[in-house]
Amino acid sequence: MGGIFKLLKGGNKPSLIAALVNLFLGIIKGAAYFFTGNVAMFAEMMHSLGDAANQFFVFVGSALSKKAPTERFPNGFGRVVNLVCLGAVLIVGILSYETVKEGWHHFRHPSEESGGVLIALGVLLIGFILETFVLHKAAKEVLHEAGKEKAGIMAIPNSIAHLNRAKPATKLVWMEDLVATSGNLLAFLAIVIAYFTGFNALEGLVSMLIGFMMFYVVGRVFLDNARGAIGETDEEMHVHIGNLVMEDPHVTDIRRLEVVKEGEFLHVELVAETDPNQSLAYLDDVRDHLIELIMSQKNVTKVTLSFDEEDGKTEWKHHLKENKILNDEVNKS
Repeated sequence: MGGIFKLLKGGNKPSLIAALVNLFLGIIKGAAYFFTGNVAMFAEMMHSLGDAANQFFVFVGSALSKKAPTERFPNGFGRVVNLVCLGAVLIVGILSYETVKEGWHHFRHPSEESGGVLIALGVLLIGFILETFVLHKAAKEVLHEAGKEKAGIMAIPNSIAHLNRAKPATKLVWMEDLVATSGNLLAFLAIVIAYFTGFNALEGLVSMLIGFMMFYVVGRVFLDNARGAIGETDEEMHVHIGNLVMEDPHVTDIRRLEVVKEGEFLHVELVAETDPNQSLAYLDDVRDHLIELIMSQKNVTKVTLSFDEEDGKTEWKHHLKENKILNDEVNKS
């Protein structure tokens, strides 16, 4: 049990905070829906409960992914977080469908007037404030993982440009809470407009819109984590590490370089070309230096390096020229 709690301490903190906040919001939105019968509140209740379950699973998955490699699983458990995210989006997908279905029903039969407008608006306002707080936390974590420590009040808009470099769990929390914050605002406006204009069908339209936004998150998260579960190359770090290796005077070319994402971590496999006249002891020192250099790069946890005889071709220099822009972006961060 002690080992499990130790792993959980290393779980993704924004996902745990988001899970607790969304559970609280799901409960109070459910109570508000029970008393008011407001369909927009129903959509928000489903959204919050779905996010809570989703983000809790992501928190557990991110913690388990940090488990040390074993003899049976020598590559570690990094991809567990991708598998958990794939499972979690199924929950959101089901709730998205229910949200759209309920919204469509209310749009076609908007005669049922909902009461307790002030209750609904108050709950949505609380939800908007709390979701914005969680989104800001997730945005700061995105910037931290991208190497941009100075966040401040502009953390949310600044994090958009660096979202692709965030860890899977952090990215999922950011996307879900952006939709949740927007959903609270849309539901708030729908209730106000319906109250003053009598256009009750608007609440059904907003409910469907919230459901479709949830579907969008499901699609994005599914594709991102499906690639991660299969084993995806980190293109930016691939170029960055290759260029670092090529700066070593003992390396004449790179025969093969793989930088594969293992959840939140990177595993590097490198075959470098070198002068065959060097002694084995000397090349062993060069190998130790290169492994230490690569291991010092962000998120790299495993390096496999071997040497091959120089073949007279300069394949990596051509590759280097084509990817200079990507490398400059990594160096700036």
